[in-house]
Amino acid sequence: MKILTTQIGGLLQRAGSNNEEAVEETARLLAQATIGEGRVIFAGFDELEAVGLNAIFAAEPFRGAVRYDDGMEIHSADRVWLFTRSATDVRALQLARMLAEQFIPFAVVAGEKATEDNELADLAYTYMATGVVKGILPGEAIGSRIVQPHVLVALFLYEAVKMAYDEMVSEEE
Repeated sequence: MKILTTQIGGLLQRAGSNNEEAVEETARLLAQATIGEGRVIFAGFDELEAVGLNAIFAAEPFRGAVRYDDGMEIHSADRVWLFTRSATDVRALQLARMLAEQFIPFAVVAGEKATEDNELADLAYTYMATGVVKGILPGEAIGSRIVQPHVLVALFLYEAVKMAYDEMVSEEE
């Protein structure tokens, strides 16, 4: 338990410090929808769909949040927040390309850092990396890694953005 706590603490610390500027930019981007006539659409893939469910059903829901459904109509006033384990996820890239073609700004949370060959990061208005690209603890087999806390780090970044977003939206009221 102690090694898990240490590794999770370090992972969250790095995610927070590496994404500090992107947290503010993402909050500002999403606030545009809420202050205007748009919605904040949460598009989570695989287990990261949990972030969108949390945004809608939490004790303190995200104002203006709706869940993404395939084929839903997305308007220019809307903003999309996309959550994916990997920046190479085919479904995430398809949605990102469609949003970019329609000039709809969107934010991304994915495992990998933004690099030259990260198309998802290139397409996104804001991009945050969780830093989870493999297991964080050694596994039983030699060289194996276990425990991939994608949702945990994504929820941490979500909460950081939500704090800034709530402040921005309340100032406009």
